[in-house]
Amino acid sequence: MRSGPMPMLQLAALIYSLLPARTQYDSCKSLVNTDDAGPSWEFYACQPRPMSMKQYPKVKVEPAGVTCGDPPERFCALGNPYMCFSECDASNTDLAHPPKLMFDQEDNGPVTYWQSVTWRKYPEPLLANITLSWNKSIQLTENIVITFEAGRPTTMILEKSLNYGRTWQPYQYYAEDCMEAFRMEAKNVRDLSPVTALQIICTEDYSKWVGFENEKNLHFEVRERFAIFAGSPLQNMEALYKRMDINKGLRDFFTLTDLRIRLIKPATGGTFVQRKYLNKYFYAISNVEVMGRCKCNMHANSCHFKEGNLMCECEHNTTGQDCGKCKKNYKAKSWRPGSYSPYPMGTANSCVAASSAYGIVQKSQAVNPPLTATSQKPQKVPGPVSIAEREVKKDIPKTKPGYGAASSGGQFKKPKAPEKVSKPLRSQPRSKPGGDQRSFKDCECFGHSNRCSYIDYLKIVTCVSCKHNTRGQHCQHCRLGYYRNASAELDDDNVCIECNCNQLGSRHDRCNETGHCECKEGATGPKCEDCKPGYYWRQGCFPNICDNELLMCQNGGTCHQNQRCICPKGYTGVLCEGGRCDPEDGTCNAASTSLLGPWTVLVSALTLLMAASCE
Repeated sequence: MRSGPMPMLQLAALIYSLLPARTQYDSCKSLVNTDDAGPSWEFYACQPRPMSMKQYPKVKVEPAGVTCGDPPERFCALGNPYMCFSECDASNTDLAHPPKLMFDQEDNGPVTYWQSVTWRKYPEPLLANITLSWNKSIQLTENIVITFEAGRPTTMILEKSLNYGRTWQPYQYYAEDCMEAFRMEAKNVRDLSPVTALQIICTEDYSKWVGFENEKNLHFEVRERFAIFAGSPLQNMEALYKRMDINKGLRDFFTLTDLRIRLIKPATGGTFVQRKYLNKYFYAISNVEVMGRCKCNMHANSCHFKEGNLMCECEHNTTGQDCGKCKKNYKAKSWRPGSYSPYPMGTANSCVAASSAYGIVQKSQAVNPPLTATSQKPQKVPGPVSIAEREVKKDIPKTKPGYGAASSGGQFKKPKAPEKVSKPLRSQPRSKPGGDQRSFKDCECFGHSNRCSYIDYLKIVTCVSCKHNTRGQHCQHCRLGYYRNASAELDDDNVCIECNCNQLGSRHDRCNETGHCECKEGATGPKCEDCKPGYYWRQGCFPNICDNELLMCQNGGTCHQNQRCICPKGYTGVLCEGGRCDPEDGTCNAASTSLLGPWTVLVSALTLLMAASCE
């Protein structure tokens, strides 16, 4: 007779058999009945269902005072500056527009929204950062959609963090003119291919003025990037999951812990800024929709909000907020994430008890931890072949502060004409008597100089010897090699920040108004300190000699760090595409080059020579 627990397992197996068939990675385990061992567990890779994430983040709006209402302000319509019926007053609940209104449930009620102050300090930039922090890794499954109620911004950057806001990287640039704003060629997602699917692009699709009432939504296109691999409308998800299984960079691209919306220039109605009507320029956001799932490393199919944080309900003897480690006493093998393959059940890669004879168990192998294991020998599942070696951050030599020195783009927004600043300045410089130095009451240098000069033939007064890395007639621009500190006022000593472009990865020492440098081919990152997928770092970014996607080693060769193929005996060439004769017996191998064209071999050979010349 079987022991007591067995009838319960048999009953559970019967219940599981009556449940609907599982779909894509929705179950972590199921009970199966075998003739040898009776009911036992079968484990699968699993992940939580997608859900709306907008109710869970902590929201921070910077700089302080950028939210309207303190002091109260009246706002006008962008299309008609004489229609000024809107008012913002932080002390009045009915008239306040705090950040929480970006994430509330409006249902069929009136539209509620967060609103910024007006552009009353023009020509200073009207800058605002909105940061969403989940304190948890989440994976995007749908487009990020931001709804603007006063026109979509003329210039904006969407950024993400993978490490809880310690470092940031751009997700997408948005501008009315990408070349002017970011020195980037305008693109959209349909211009991308499987090779360039993770490219950071600048798009003009959401910034051109098309009418205040018509277009409110701005997108970061997740589904469209999925479709590059899965086809449209995402009918071949198996192809996408297979690619994600072997490409850590692809998985990380759609993963984040924090999201930041950097608003740089509000909608202007497609015209020049009208200085007489600055109260019609501002930002207003009614909704930020982020659809995704908790990242649980394929070890959980549910995620719950506990004690102010999202937590995975871990299976497979794993634990942690992301199921990122094995439970105590289940460390017979190193922890591994679950695998998407084979589709659609995947491989669990469960953690195994330290006393167990089993290693990593295949999903088809029934495992019954509390009961006697079957006599079948366990088979180790080989890990997925990863091409994450392309990500070479850890091998990049860090440049010392001081590298990178220039940018005509690293300036403040250039005013059409100097104007007096309404707030009191820290100092009113006066020129010293003598020579061409004169005394002028309207000399304003924002506290960065105490001397002025009169240029007679131009009939203008200009500041002399601007300090704090500033320059310009009123010390209102940054010196070459510096860019505007978005969180500092014009009279702040730290108003200009050094570009610090990576010498080896950037085309020159210039950076744009957001501090991003112009990168050489293959380089990426704000300071051009990283390499794009398909490139490796060697005193700069060079195309891969070999990898697991496009330039595969032939005839049994193995790829070493994407930089060279290690060929088996009897073969030679950049990709082991050539046969080699044995001088002793005169025999020659016929190399297999069916996957290679002469152009591919030529390009690979040239790349190898370039890399060798850098050593």
